[in-house]
Amino acid sequence: MGSRDAVPPGATYAVLGALLSYPDAPLLDALPEARELLNGERGLSRDARAGLDQFIDYCAQRDPITLQENYVALFDRGRATSLYLFEHVHGESRDRGQAMVDLLRMYDAHGLHLAAGELPDYLPVFLEYLSRLPASEARSLLAETGEILQSITTQLAKRGSPYSFVVGALLPLAGVGKGEKPDALHDDDAQQAPTPADYRALDAAWADEPVRFVGASTPAQAPIQFYDSRTSRTPGKRENKS
Repeated sequence: MGSRDAVPPGATYAVLGALLSYPDAPLLDALPEARELLNGERGLSRDARAGLDQFIDYCAQRDPITLQENYVALFDRGRATSLYLFEHVHGESRDRGQAMVDLLRMYDAHGLHLAAGELPDYLPVFLEYLSRLPASEARSLLAETGEILQSITTQLAKRGSPYSFVVGALLPLAGVGKGEKPDALHDDDAQQAPTPADYRALDAAWADEPVRFVGASTPAQAPIQFYDSRTSRTPGKRENKS
């Protein structure tokens, strides 16, 4: 790594996207480098850097199996904490198909080609795309997801998840202020079954007015077929049901 004053343009988006990815061995091995880069990012507030340090400590102090089980339980449990952005816009409706086509075209134009079955609205993929754009363009596109990111951060904070620090670090970059901080941290998502309150909150979320996002106003012309993910069926990544 270079000096802390020389953070590569766009690297922050790429690193935050990596931290939100499934916690496999390569990601865990790269945590020290991620910490060094984020600590040198002047675009992040002191509070955001402190929260990201806390998140990296959380990952470093737990065994991979526990991290992976908690990741799947946290992000595959329902829409409220989903990292698939269009689930917060379209759910599983046909409209999601055309929105993904539009997003894929944007990716292709900048040399980002996804593996078969990798969905373009997955937040880590979107952040990798932003890392390839000029700073002003990246911030403009990130701002379109601001309401979604704020909602995800709030839900993660309510669950006491350290992941709230990672998504929350994106909020000032998206121009929507600071995220809610958890009162206390918990990492036992895999041990907690959904409660009736969870189901009621999920029902209420589905009844909310949809949030607008890239390509959201275009009606679907045909469903898209996605195939197996990059490494067989990676936990935390689902197949498109449209």
